[in-house]
Amino acid sequence: MTGKEILQIALRQSAVDCCCAPEDFLSSENAVFPSQRRLGARKYLALPQLLDFVSYGHATVASGREDLLPLARKHMEAFPGHSAFEAAGIVSLARALAPLNLAPVYDGEYFLPDPERLQARACPFPLRLLEKDALADLYRPEWSNALCEHRRELDRLAVGAYDGDTLVGLAGCSADCETMWQIGVDVLPTYRNLGIAKALTSRLALETLRRGKVPFYCCGWANVPSARNALACGFRPAWAQLTVKPTEDSL
Repeated sequence: MTGKEILQIALRQSAVDCCCAPEDFLSSENAVFPSQRRLGARKYLALPQLLDFVSYGHATVASGREDLLPLARKHMEAFPGHSAFEAAGIVSLARALAPLNLAPVYDGEYFLPDPERLQARACPFPLRLLEKDALADLYRPEWSNALCEHRRELDRLAVGAYDGDTLVGLAGCSADCETMWQIGVDVLPTYRNLGIAKALTSRLALETLRRGKVPFYCCGWANVPSARNALACGFRPAWAQLTVKPTEDSL
């Protein structure tokens, strides 16, 4: 799978999620679309969405409830390009949404693998590939980024790092949609900064690609260690996303 093919798969998925066309993300013009339930959308999305902004570095695409689309358009005009996702833009959006008891709650940067840079990274501890049946006893707080307790049915595959019989690091991927699996990773605090996260992430990404799926990785914009891990493993920034939810979800 080439880098261009991977990007096209991601664009098609985002188009399903945002009720638009893949080329809308590559346009020089911002666009807004009513959010609808669509077959093939990422399974954790609550469609139709209240309001969601996505940018692949070109125009910004907003999808959401019909009555919120004028507000979205005004926001993107006042904060063009990536400024719509920066602090001043988010604060302005939050003020506009406050009377409606809504708020920008989730923000993230998403990464896709570069096949020319993605390679297995060395680990100071043995790694084990774990199929779905081996994950049942691993839904514990220390592995909450690698596995999701509330969406166990989506978790498909994991790679663990072991110090003897002790699991010290875990990367897992969930089948968020038919073509793309999302990777999350956790390492016990006393075992961090040893290269374990890089080894786990890169091994799981390669295995995911081998199975014909596109691995993708997400972190909050201020999570510098996680972003560094993605970059070191051969991932590249692909898109940014900002999602509006009811105000109580931000508390």
